[in-house]
Amino acid sequence: MSEAKDTLHRLLALLRLIPTEPRRISTPTLQEKLKDRGFSVTLRSIQRDLNRLSTAFSLQCDDSETPFRWSFTRDVPLDLIEMDTPTALALYLSESHLAMLLPQGVLDQLSSQFRRARNYLDSLSRNELADWAHRVRALPNGKTLLPAQLTPGIWGYVSEALLERRQLRISYFSRSKETLSSLLIHPAGLVSRHSISYLLGSVDGYGDIRQFALHRIKQAEVLDVDADAHQDFDVDRYIESGVFNLREADERVELVADIHPQLASLLRETPLSSEQTIQTIPDRYWHRLVAHVPLDRETLWWIFGLNDQIHVHSPQIWVDEIKQRLESLRQMYQLQ
Repeated sequence: MSEAKDTLHRLLALLRLIPTEPRRISTPTLQEKLKDRGFSVTLRSIQRDLNRLSTAFSLQCDDSETPFRWSFTRDVPLDLIEMDTPTALALYLSESHLAMLLPQGVLDQLSSQFRRARNYLDSLSRNELADWAHRVRALPNGKTLLPAQLTPGIWGYVSEALLERRQLRISYFSRSKETLSSLLIHPAGLVSRHSISYLLGSVDGYGDIRQFALHRIKQAEVLDVDADAHQDFDVDRYIESGVFNLREADERVELVADIHPQLASLLRETPLSSEQTIQTIPDRYWHRLVAHVPLDRETLWWIFGLNDQIHVHSPQIWVDEIKQRLESLRQMYQLQ
């Protein structure tokens, strides 16, 4: 009985080591991983076990090269670990959010778990947590653009190069020059912002960190060459520098503006800044807003989106640009 129990444990360990296609694993690698888990078994025994298990557990063998490589089919019904409702709910709600944050290899490994989570929730006739997934949504503030479409396979190459810290050769489309350029990139990080994801890295021969929109990468090749380590690079510090907000200066400025009462109510609930005051204006329906904000384009674009609900008094650089934009719009619509 003890021998049968040991065999069962070994077969379960063997099944847990096999990935789902398109990933594969060779029999010598399986032997090494089983050895690490305390199982001493020959290659011949492993091959015999795999052949015996292949029909029952939807295993497939790639015998186009030696040693042979094994994988589960994509729709494998295998369920070695019982799925529970909280886990299924967490996986279901996180799938779309993680799609552009995790390496492709990790997404491939999780794809069967995501599918199991969806199937599990769909199979429940009545469950409060399962019903939660159909009642809860997260909506971004403002108009949301559709995600930029990536060339098939690009995310896999980019995430692999970043994860393994290897150089990446890309064919990159320059929007300003409208040309394709061949660049050798040393990846340093990744930022997903609104509907666009950016690879952060340096071009070979240069030390400064630049941004490369993933949807403008038309071809990519991961080289078997180590990339620069970028030891001093910190992605949080890089974001705080204001590169994504098109900061016009490092200092903060005092925004002074008259605002509509509806906007005043909104900003009292969700402040524009931690340093903000809103006061009533004597003999006027509107309110006076004073807030310390970054001198960046993102804040200015927010102001433009408010239209006639805000009258900016300072900083003067924004007042001048607002006047210029208004004059341009007036001339544009007069021509029609």
